[in-house]
Amino acid sequence: MTLEQVLFLVFAVVTLGSALMVVTEHKMIRAALWLILALFGVAALYVLLNVGFFAVMQVVVYIGAIAILFIFAAMLTRKSMEDIGPQVNSGWPAAALIGALVFVSLAWMFSRWSSFAVLPPALADDTPALQQLGVALVSPDAYVIPFEIASVLLVAAMVGALYAAWGKNE
Repeated sequence: MTLEQVLFLVFAVVTLGSALMVVTEHKMIRAALWLILALFGVAALYVLLNVGFFAVMQVVVYIGAIAILFIFAAMLTRKSMEDIGPQVNSGWPAAALIGALVFVSLAWMFSRWSSFAVLPPALADDTPALQQLGVALVSPDAYVIPFEIASVLLVAAMVGALYAAWGKNE
């Protein structure tokens, strides 16, 4: 195995392990610290993929802004941020089965998709990587549809968070 493969395995194990700790940790502050480690692991994987822009954005936006804001919000509230309830419910086997079925069906779909491994025309030339990213995100031949779907998903998440926060005050 090459050094790059070993580093990938190490960062993947660290990322997956810390992500598991995020969802199983009882104390909110510790869960936020595990989240920061998971996000650093993703940034390291971006570095291994040679996409430095994504790695820097991962560190600046997700770790530097969102995770730190979450820690400050948890520390500034005077409540004990500890989950005393059970970490799993009785429906976890069904959820695990559904998750496995979705994973298998997506893996099957991507293995059958002929253009999945082909680079879009916007990324085929020798332009700089950041310029390629900009062109790929807005080009109809590349990733404009997933980019727009992600933006709609983020707006839906924001509306859901506002609805959930508004319901607590009434």
